[in-house]
Amino acid sequence: MTPHPPLSPTGPDHAPGPDPALDRAVWRAWLAIEPPETFRAEIVEGRIEMWRIGTPPAHARTANRLRDRLASHLGEGPWAAYMAMHVIGGHQAWAPDVFVAPDELAGHVGRDGAGVEASAVALVAEVVAPGRDGRGRDRRRKRRAYARAGIAVYVIIDDYEGHGTVSVLTGPVAGEARYASEVRVPYGTAVTVPGGPAKGFTIDESITGALRGTS
Repeated sequence: MTPHPPLSPTGPDHAPGPDPALDRAVWRAWLAIEPPETFRAEIVEGRIEMWRIGTPPAHARTANRLRDRLASHLGEGPWAAYMAMHVIGGHQAWAPDVFVAPDELAGHVGRDGAGVEASAVALVAEVVAPGRDGRGRDRRRKRRAYARAGIAVYVIIDDYEGHGTVSVLTGPVAGEARYASEVRVPYGTAVTVPGGPAKGFTIDESITGALRGTS
């Protein structure tokens, strides 16, 4: 397992400077959205993004495997693995594929009763979505957003990088919108969460499947 330097948070889709009035307006618009049953709406870096869930089916299968194994690893303790719920940071609203937060969520409810406060979330995980915009959201925009929110661990399972990779990012530097450390491995190589409630949890090919496209 070789550490890789974190990607720069700069670039053409880097979030602009804060505009509290715009953030509030986008938040109100997001609250009013009633997406179709098969879609999910988020606020990522100040803009509303909507995408179809469960496409392709392999995406949902990987997320389900990850959530089930995380739940088993956490056991009956004070932490739980969640799906299909928003994580709220300020006026931002993210819908990670899987996240770890307290089993008892009283006192951790997000703004306007929406989802869970990011300050209570110990780990987020994304199975990279297909398409250029989906890949950009999970690899770059959410990476910056989760770092800004101070979420300690970000796991990225990426079918579309090489023959499949898993990245475990730790050490959020909120003011610079980046993670200080990243370990990235190919599918078929186990990688372990180094700290927090999920410490010792291993992501391997039982979750991701084998290395892709090498036969």
